Amino acid sequence: MTINILTKDDLDKFKNELIQELSNMFHIKTTEQKLWLRTSEVKDLLNISSGTLQNLRANRILSCSKVGGILYYNYKDIEKLLSDRKSS
Repeated sequence: MTINILTKDDLDKFKNELIQELSNMFHIKTTEQKLWLRTSEVKDLLNISSGTLQNLRANRILSCSKVGGILYYNYKDIEKLLSDRKSS
């Protein structure tokens, strides 16, 4: 039975590699993100119900555009909503 000992340097190296890989994954996700999202995509993204999304629209917290009976939400508006909520 072999015993492996991890040093602080090993853990630091692993942490840096993990952070770099997560950063790369995040970068790929944001560059592939669609600019306009449908209602179902917004609900999934924010993990909210239809009623909550309707309240966000009614209270003018999140704006949308209606095209041919379908509501579309700008992804940048959703990012702004999340960053505003995070800072308060």
